[in-house]
Amino acid sequence: MTRISIELIPRDKDSLTLDMNNIKEYFSVADTINIPDLMRFPLRSWEAFDITYPLYPNTIPHIRAIDIDPNAPLPGYNQSNLKEILVIQGDPPADLHKVTYPNTTEMILRRYQKELPHLTLYAAFDPHRRSPKEELEHIQSKEAAGATGFFTQPIFDEKLLELCMDWLHDKNVFWGLSPVVGPKSKSYWEVTNRVIFPHHFEPTLEANIAFAKRALQLIKQTNSNTYLMPLRVKLEKYLPPLMDVFS
Repeated sequence: MTRISIELIPRDKDSLTLDMNNIKEYFSVADTINIPDLMRFPLRSWEAFDITYPLYPNTIPHIRAIDIDPNAPLPGYNQSNLKEILVIQGDPPADLHKVTYPNTTEMILRRYQKELPHLTLYAAFDPHRRSPKEELEHIQSKEAAGATGFFTQPIFDEKLLELCMDWLHDKNVFWGLSPVVGPKSKSYWEVTNRVIFPHHFEPTLEANIAFAKRALQLIKQTNSNTYLMPLRVKLEKYLPPLMDVFS
């Protein structure tokens, strides 16, 4: 496996620091942090980079295309240590007072490629919301705009993971895995992200750990990257069992 990232929520400096220390203790194989940009928290992803960088120099902030003011500098323009970013489209904010702009992912990728050409640019791959044909066409347009790698939405089915690996066999991909524990969490993924879970899916921590182990073995065999999104679970409960894959 080339790289292993953990997605951390940027609630505030103290929580980020605590999470990073827990990763160092419980999941030492992780070499990268990726940070979503969430409107409900005041700390933006590229600001969180300055907090995570001393412990994890390989930190990848997410940049929401619809938030980028065409007349303002790009996020990260004055951060000399920043090496990589993930550009996503971004969902419309729940707060209608938040200002957004009619940008596409491709428009922002092109701006970064032109204005900050030293950055490695990633974009998103989502196997859930659109047909495979539409999503793969979108992959091509993102590559044409400057993306050289992709982060997938979390995948919860080994068969779908294998299929997506076949589709993206020649791409630089971070394969996403996330625990789904409890019926509310499962419903969130089904409604918001249009995920169709396999009929045998169990929303328990034990079942999610078992699936993650199998998925990580497959990812490891193909020498691919992965990122883990440990939502609504304690890092010390979810991550240590997965170390068995790397021993």
